[in-house]
Parts: sequence; C-alpha cells; structure tokens
Amino acid sequence: MNLCVSFLRGLHLLGLSEDFFSKKPWRDTPWLIVAWIMSACDSINLDGTPKPSHVEWGTYGHAQKMRASMTYAFGRLSGLGNLTWHESDIGGGLMVGNPSISIEVSSYMCSLRRRKVQAGEVANSARAITSTIRAYQPGERVRGGSGNDLSRWGGGCVRRLLSAAYTVAFICMLRFDEVLKIQVHDLRVHDTQIVLHLPFCKTHQNGNIKPFHLWPFSSSEAHLCPVRALAAWLKELKVTSGYLFRKIASGDRISEANSPMSSEQFLELFRNNLLDGGCQFLHVEKRWSLQRICEWGGWSVEFTNMTIVKYLISSNDDPTEPREQFLNPNRRLMVKCSQCGRCCSCG
Repeated sequence: MNLCVSFLRGLHLLGLSEDFFSKKPWRDTPWLIVAWIMSACDSINLDGTPKPSHVEWGTYGHAQKMRASMTYAFGRLSGLGNLTWHESDIGGGLMVGNPSISIEVSSYMCSLRRRKVQAGEVANSARAITSTIRAYQPGERVRGGSGNDLSRWGGGCVRRLLSAAYTVAFICMLRFDEVLKIQVHDLRVHDTQIVLHLPFCKTHQNGNIKPFHLWPFSSSEAHLCPVRALAAWLKELKVTSGYLFRKIASGDRISEANSPMSSEQFLELFRNNLLDGGCQFLHVEKRWSLQRICEWGGWSVEFTNMTIVKYLISSNDDPTEPREQFLNPNRRLMVKCSQCGRCCSCG
C-alpha cells in the first residue's frame, strides 16, 4: 500500500498532504490503481510505448496480488467493503463502493492476462505424469562420477523421505504444505491398507476432511505405490509420534527435533506441482471421471468455474493418440485395458 502511495506521489498524482485510502475515494481512483499495476507488471509504459527488452516486469500473479492489496486497503481499512464501484443513486457524480472492484480495474486485468498469454507468460499445468515416468527411487548415495549424473544425488535417508512425500502428494493430489504437516498418528494401518487422516487441507479449512484409503499398487506400479513408500520411510524414521516428514540434517541424518521439513528445503529438493501431476495421472491413465477425481481430492463438484480443468490440460502433455489418427478406420484396435477397465489403446 505504501508502494502505491509512493508511486502516485512520484508522478505528482497525489499530493503530500492528500490521503489516497479514504472513505470517499476520488472518481478516477480505479485508473490510478490501474496505473500502479501497469507500471510494475505490464510490458508497455503508461504512455503506451513498449518497455525496453532489458527491463523486467512482474508476472500476472504479482499483478493479482497488487490488486488484492488495493481491495483489502479500501475494503477493510477504509471500510468500503466488497461493494462494486458504481455511481450513487443520489446522483451528482458521487461514487460509492470499492474502487478496486470496478469495471475499469477488471477490464485492465483481463487485457493484461491476454497480453501475458500471447507473450507466453501464462502459468501452465505440469506435464502429466504416467506410470512410465518414474519418480526418484530410494537408495544409497552413489559416490564419485560426474556431478551432472541425475542418479547421483542425496543419501538413502533423504531419498526415502522424498519418495514417501512425493507418492502421497501425487496420489492424494495434495499440496506440499499439506503433506509436510502430516504426523505419524494421522496414519492408521488396517490389514493391507493405510488410511491417511489429513490434519489440514486448503479446501477444508474448517475440518470435515475425508480420509484417504491407500491400497498397495501392482508390482508394475510399485514406484507409484504410497503404501510401499510410507512403509520404507517409517522403517527408516523409527518413531511412533510427531511429524512424519522431518528436517534432514547434514550427513543425511534425520533431525532429532520434532519439527517438519521446511517448505524451502522441500522445494530445494524437488520442484514440481504434484497436485497437477496426480490429477492428470488419475484422469488420463486411470480414466477416472471428473466427479470421481473431485470426490477423491475432496474438491467441490460444482462445475461452474471448472478450476479442475487447469490441472488436467497442459501444452506439455504427450498426446495419447495422434490427431491425424482420430478418424482413421484402420488405426490400432481398441482392447479392454487391464489398467483402467475401459477400451483404449494403452494395453
């Protein structure tokens, strides 16, 4: 908020004694918000000229955060709420509502996103992970050799931890901050299955989170099996309480303190969106329906905004069948698939 005020005063759009965040904003306040976002995140200057190639500008996500800060400042701090910016019924040019929630700002954000997409700066879903793309495998540290060899990383302890965290996050479609908060007592073993009672979920912040029933996978998909990975990690961890995924100290040692692995350490070891990959795996390879995926992940089945689509479609994905073969009557015959139980060409 202070950055916005400094920007406006630097362009002499706001006097030193004037208060930008007031209960009665100016009529052109939405355009001032647009100017602030445009100066930081757009590829064009305020005068319409393109910015030089060496100048860096913010992402669309950063622009959304800037707008959110304006919405909060006018809505909560100035007491204007979330009412859409409009002219009062009294007339006389009096504007009421939150200037950040206005047609001007909304239209600009739409045009900004369109330019970001055209420039290739749009967020994209991760490549769909299938059973043929194997995650890191637990094992012992391999010494010597080239530092560029992808098989020569980490120790056996950190590999087992990450393998368990990856597979749980992947199969259960969890965010990494949700995985790192799991504790040992959140796991229940029943015969040949493990039941995970998630302590925290972004989509169910008030509780009532349905448990995940995890069963052993077939030997052909052992590398994706969360039951095998959790069993290997619990054997290495040797504790019966506290956080499941703890910090890893130097020398490939598990930290004695009961504190979870930090998000920074986790992201340093692995940079991928497991929610996207798991969702695509269940839909593309396992042939789960959208409703079944939403039920498993605890997501809303109100398909009005179709947020789930961004987890399913990616330009990075390999096509399951060449487009030129769609109508070919002599293409490979479809058979009953042993993996998904439907007629497809993968089996």
